[in-house]
Amino acid sequence: MTRPGFLTITAVACLLGIASAASSNGSTDWRLALLTLVLALAAHAGANVLNDYHDALNGADAANQSGLFPFTGGSRLIQQGQVTPEQTRALAWGLLAGVALGGLLLAWVTGGGLLLLGLAGLALGWAYSAPPLKLMSRGLGELAVALAWGLIVVGADQVQRRDWLLLPGIAAFGFALLMANILLINGYPDAASDAAVGKRTLVVRLGARASARLYLLMALLAHGWVVGAAWLGWLPAPALAGLASLPLSLAASGLLWLRADRPSTLQPAILLTIAAGTVHGLGLAAGLAWVAG
Repeated sequence: MTRPGFLTITAVACLLGIASAASSNGSTDWRLALLTLVLALAAHAGANVLNDYHDALNGADAANQSGLFPFTGGSRLIQQGQVTPEQTRALAWGLLAGVALGGLLLAWVTGGGLLLLGLAGLALGWAYSAPPLKLMSRGLGELAVALAWGLIVVGADQVQRRDWLLLPGIAAFGFALLMANILLINGYPDAASDAAVGKRTLVVRLGARASARLYLLMALLAHGWVVGAAWLGWLPAPALAGLASLPLSLAASGLLWLRADRPSTLQPAILLTIAAGTVHGLGLAAGLAWVAG
């Protein structure tokens, strides 16, 4: 239910924030970095479990017979009778409560600025799935995901720096767009069942072709942002290593365009999308770490 395979992108987001701080500070407190990583992973896991719970309540996962498991369609543990909805809800809130307590400790050590980021992140994790907001059902899931992963980068930087700078936000922008693309393409196999239970995800709202165009636009914007930020001096030149993900994004976009009407064939494009986000974040982090020496 925690979907550990997807937690890798959260670890990359933390690494990017840590590298952002190191590029200015020249040093890293690895104890605080480890605590940051554990809390971010637990928050992501809690949000995943909460999503399983609410998709069980609204019937989306039960209606989904065309998901590309384990990438889409939930964990299926509730549908297979291995856990109950009540157990799922208890696990979700247990994880998020642990994150809240750990976040208070981290904020006490590093300063109150982290409280705002932590509260915003937990609010997004709840609002993504839970009523009354149900952002995932209103075509706003991709925006919520982009904001959440941007907050992870900024938060990991803030823990180290204990101050606010624009650099982590600039570094996070393109990465956050590629995170949104993961959710966007994952919406294709689930679109029919989502529509059947009233989940108006972005793919359901826009349709297959328009969503494929949006995917390409966000991929190009993510990489163009890095080029523009480096040209303007907002990012150091070594951060251009983040462009290593461009071929992966373009390949995924091409496959999506060709197979948009056959979502059961999109697993290679989904894998490329996850790889693009991972490589982009690692490339940016490596470039920023290079500046830190």
